[in-house]
Amino acid sequence: MTLTKRLAAEFLGTLWLVLGGCGSAVLAANFGGDGNPLGIGLLGVSLAFGLTVLTGAFAFGHISGGHFNPAVSLGLWAGGRFPASDLLPYILVQVAGAIVAGFLLLQIAKGGGGFAIDPSAPGAFASNGYGVRSPGGYTLAAAFITEVLLTAFFLVVIMGATHGRAPAGFAPIAIGLALTLIHLISIPVTNTSVNPARSTGVALFAGAGAMGQLWLFWVAPLVGGALGGITYAWLRPANE
Repeated sequence: MTLTKRLAAEFLGTLWLVLGGCGSAVLAANFGGDGNPLGIGLLGVSLAFGLTVLTGAFAFGHISGGHFNPAVSLGLWAGGRFPASDLLPYILVQVAGAIVAGFLLLQIAKGGGGFAIDPSAPGAFASNGYGVRSPGGYTLAAAFITEVLLTAFFLVVIMGATHGRAPAGFAPIAIGLALTLIHLISIPVTNTSVNPARSTGVALFAGAGAMGQLWLFWVAPLVGGALGGITYAWLRPANE
């Protein structure tokens, strides 16, 4: 597969992830107001992120590998599964796809009555944050540990599920369920990133507060991705 087609698949897959996951948070999480049974809440948003990765991996995984996340690309490189020459192009198109998704989501949201972004609110426009911008008021240290730890385990699941000895054809299901679980754990802490592109795509439209904290949602997932990739590479049998 040519690099151009692989990059196009990564662009579309990341766009789909951000549009589906962040779109569920912005448009449907609290639809109708607090307590309205039509709102999907934390569980629904967690499932939406998992489903976007699951469906995106089935759609694009055979073309580009279905990373949709700079931390995943870095982790796969650290684990010996991805060439260094493709790392920067993948990250650039992933970020571009996320930004386009954020822009499109904003246009959709503005079409509804009464929509407005409060830049000071925790999770504004599905953005990530710590301290006063954490949904649960969690500290910078707690947010950093959460993002590193969960991204590392995400890479371990990805590399294990796509291993040659893993059951064939089930990798997207395992990866999607892993991302669902990650969101169930960490939405209260950081509004869940584990993906620098996803964080960037909405932070650009969420105001100065989100942009001021965006650095953490690059540093922590990248550190976690690298640790996860290195850990799985160490775990695998020496003769592989």
